[in-house]
Amino acid sequence: MKAPKNIYRKNFTLLTVFLVLITVSFVIAVIISYNLTAKYVENEFSSKKVEVLDQTSKPYNDFFQLKIPEITSYQGFLDSASAANYSATVFKTYPFVRRILFYDLQIGNKPTNVHFTNGRGISVKAIYQYKLKGNAVRGLKDMAFANQEDFKRMAYKLSNFISVADTTKLPTQDEIFRTFYDVSPDKISYLNIPRREDVKIYQSLLRNSAGKTFYKQNMMTFLLDAHFLRVKNTHPELYQQVSIEPVVYDPLDVDGSRKVTEAALTGAFSNYKLYFTSSNEHLKKEIGRRFLPIGAIVMLVYLFMILIIWLIYRNLNVNLKIFKLQYDFINNFTHEFKTPVSVIKIAGSNLRGDAELSERQRKHYGKILDEEADKLNDLMNRLLSFTQLENRSININKENVALRDFVQGYVNTFKIKYPDFALSHTIASGVNEFNTDPVLLGSVFQNLMENAYKYSHPGRKELHIDIRPEKRNLVFKFADKGIGIARPEVGDVFKKFYRIENQYNQNGSVGLGLAFCKELVNFMGGEITVTSKVKEGSTFTVILPFDN
Repeated sequence: MKAPKNIYRKNFTLLTVFLVLITVSFVIAVIISYNLTAKYVENEFSSKKVEVLDQTSKPYNDFFQLKIPEITSYQGFLDSASAANYSATVFKTYPFVRRILFYDLQIGNKPTNVHFTNGRGISVKAIYQYKLKGNAVRGLKDMAFANQEDFKRMAYKLSNFISVADTTKLPTQDEIFRTFYDVSPDKISYLNIPRREDVKIYQSLLRNSAGKTFYKQNMMTFLLDAHFLRVKNTHPELYQQVSIEPVVYDPLDVDGSRKVTEAALTGAFSNYKLYFTSSNEHLKKEIGRRFLPIGAIVMLVYLFMILIIWLIYRNLNVNLKIFKLQYDFINNFTHEFKTPVSVIKIAGSNLRGDAELSERQRKHYGKILDEEADKLNDLMNRLLSFTQLENRSININKENVALRDFVQGYVNTFKIKYPDFALSHTIASGVNEFNTDPVLLGSVFQNLMENAYKYSHPGRKELHIDIRPEKRNLVFKFADKGIGIARPEVGDVFKKFYRIENQYNQNGSVGLGLAFCKELVNFMGGEITVTSKVKEGSTFTVILPFDN
């Protein structure tokens, strides 16, 4: 009885829907994460410029906040030599300072040089200009610079401060910046800050016109060039190029292939800005670099979900195969039992009937009962032996077997049993005896020879047995010219309860023969394989350890 095909319902719609769902979710997650990464990089392109600006402006800030106030520490007693030494340290550390003007000032109640005075008792005694020539600082006394507005502005600031200063307290930072600093584009002027005692003296001098007392005061003007400010691009992954440009710089050739942002410099460099540019390809590489770990995590999650689907599919597939095997086993096994039971029942009914039976009839029915009982017993023994083999509950009883007599015995038996079965065999020279369990080996021979006869077309029932040594093994080859085995089923023929669907396999098989052979061979320490072509035949190869 052939199992109806529609009994095994393979509905994998839910798995397919789940697979499509997680695939769509994966694509959406990849797109969203990539867009978020691109947006994040774009935001960083606009915000991280502040860090580049801070790092680039740091030398200027150090110069403005730390180096320039050092002039005050001289308390107005700088001379041309000490001013040159100070300038040398400035040029060495801060290359954006290109020139320094040193004003040697004097404060008195009466101006000593009307040409240089501002009318408030503050005048210029000497002016020196310092430049860096090679590795040396060159100073030049040049009084022509005294007419500059720098001195006049600083002199007016100082005079106003002296006029209104409260000497009971220190000046505030705002007063210091407004009075002693003058910051303009590319230029910083600084006047040393007098002590409170000095301010009192200056106030007294300005009120008292008697005498000709003078006090020294220093002033320096630093001429800067922003192009010598070193750009520190702390984010080269974002900014492909950072340059210092005038505030009014606005290139006309900007197109969609570049991204641009800018940040204004401060202080004496307020007429300049940092100009940041990056090509779209450069930013795409950075987006890709940052997206890579995110994409890898999303991919791992996706693969993990695929693995779960595959495990579910495999489990369902295995369960379906097990169900089919169980169904076929129960169906075939029931059929195998049903036939002899039915025959036994008919024979028993005839024997039990009221009709008189002749001696010949009684013997006939007795023979039927005996044969059918043997079939049932053989079927039960086969199943029991298979279970014992799986549980390793039997022992191997080895003895020396004369191979030629052993093989010839089975050949003769099958020729008597199946007169149309063409059997032949070859045994390599030198192979006479084989130390093995003859019962187990005989079961292998019997099952393989039965299969060769059963699965062959009428008129082509042929089998050749070849035995020869190979290294330390003995190889048995059973080559028939039967119907063959399809390639997809070759790997399944040794599975328990597996039956190939064909016209020769609908009755009289429960799918235990080859599985039983495999268990026997494995139990004997060997292996069994098969090669086959449909409509050409199969060759079963049994390899057993050869112990002489």
